[in-house]
Amino acid sequence: MERRTIGAGALEVGAVGLGCMPMSWGYSGSRQRGDESLRAVHRALDEGSSLLDTADMYGPFTNELLVGRVLKERRGDAFVSTKVGLLVGDQHIVANGRPGYVRRACDASLRRLQTDVIDLYQLHRADPEVPVEETWGAMAELVRAGKVRALGLCAVGARGGRRSGGLYDGTIRQLRRIQQVFPVSAVEAELSVWSPEALETLVPWCASRGVGFLAAMPLGNGFLTGTLTPGQGFEPDDMRARHPRFTAEMMAANQPIVVGLRRIAARHGAAVTAAQVALAWVLAQGPGVIPVPGAKRQRWVAENAAACGLRLTARDMAEVGELPAARGSWD
Repeated sequence: MERRTIGAGALEVGAVGLGCMPMSWGYSGSRQRGDESLRAVHRALDEGSSLLDTADMYGPFTNELLVGRVLKERRGDAFVSTKVGLLVGDQHIVANGRPGYVRRACDASLRRLQTDVIDLYQLHRADPEVPVEETWGAMAELVRAGKVRALGLCAVGARGGRRSGGLYDGTIRQLRRIQQVFPVSAVEAELSVWSPEALETLVPWCASRGVGFLAAMPLGNGFLTGTLTPGQGFEPDDMRARHPRFTAEMMAANQPIVVGLRRIAARHGAAVTAAQVALAWVLAQGPGVIPVPGAKRQRWVAENAAACGLRLTARDMAEVGELPAARGSWD
């Protein structure tokens, strides 16, 4: 698989990563099977998708434990990214950026991941009650202590629907502040065919500074794969059950996007899928952009990894650019 670098430290990873969150958080609980997920992670590493993206809040904690079972056997094949800064309660999620907490959380993540170093440690959300420089400073201490290799920031932006300019202005302000404390190696934010807003300011900001960009949700929470049926419904614990783009009406309204991706895929061969076109589009946004699609099954992991071999033409890219904008339930 093609390799790409993260940050000035030139940390190399496979061009397509694996988002491990769906294996234990955010999606249908009835479909979260440990053994099947373990096989999917192993398959990702076999395919060259070395970046494994997780967080302590996923589960909470169970996602890191799952990834740790793989790392115990194959640490040398993996580039592990995990996150800190969010605590999960019974009915709420709160930010915690206190330095003491960051240090304890890192040690706990290292134990769950069964490793002595985290390749990329990301701040999931800044704590509004703690100056972000203090949180970032504590994370920088972890690098100096040898517990972490590089630091990243998860961007904050609105989800779906009509968005005004300046979506990532707040994130860029945070980035400027923390860059004065310790270098940022990567930024993670949503980027996909139906959510391209990061291309306006955030991706260029990263590219101009040699900062890697991890494209979260590059398959639109599964919609861009074309495997979801309008009106199919979602389990109550599935975040798509509350997402404004996943009502039956909006899923039907956004079908032209999938149709367009399938049309482009067909030009490249019967085996090429809409999902692969969506990932290839993300890969084409720059050499520092790394899509991190979520997956729970070996089949999807292998399909996602194969997108690295798909090269979209100028005609393909123009057609994607002409697809209708995604709609949400407020449109």
